[in-house]
Amino acid sequence: MSIFDNPDEFYMQQALREARIARDEDEVPIGAVIVCDDRIVGRGHNNTERLNDVTAHAEMIAFTSASETLGGKYLNDCTLYVTVEPCFMCAGAAGWTQVKRIVYGAPDPKKGFTLVGRQMLHPKTEVVAGVLQEECAQLMKEFFQRKRGKAVSTKP
Repeated sequence: MSIFDNPDEFYMQQALREARIARDEDEVPIGAVIVCDDRIVGRGHNNTERLNDVTAHAEMIAFTSASETLGGKYLNDCTLYVTVEPCFMCAGAAGWTQVKRIVYGAPDPKKGFTLVGRQMLHPKTEVVAGVLQEECAQLMKEFFQRKRGKAVSTKP
């Protein structure tokens, strides 16, 4: 897939790569990339187990990485691509960074920020949901089925 065919799907594939790294490290498989001017400036995947830190979510790591790359704390010209809807903490951090867009794959009906609404985001932040949703959701489903010791079905 070329970046020019569908940029949101292209960059979500990059976030999925990060999610697979998390899965392979026995972390919850969530990945994120931050893009500015058609360039990935930050990457992250969950590291809560490895770092023994409940705040080490993919988005938080990607925000820090992007801020270091760009030399500033505001990401108002950037897009966050993340495989699962950001939680309250990560959405709050997205608000503080003033990220321009958030593009996510699978919804999080238990802890996703949309449960409480958009008020924690910057007012100008655009949200796009459901990009490669099935692939993102399947990665999570398989991970938790394995964790619970259940057989994983590859059938839809």
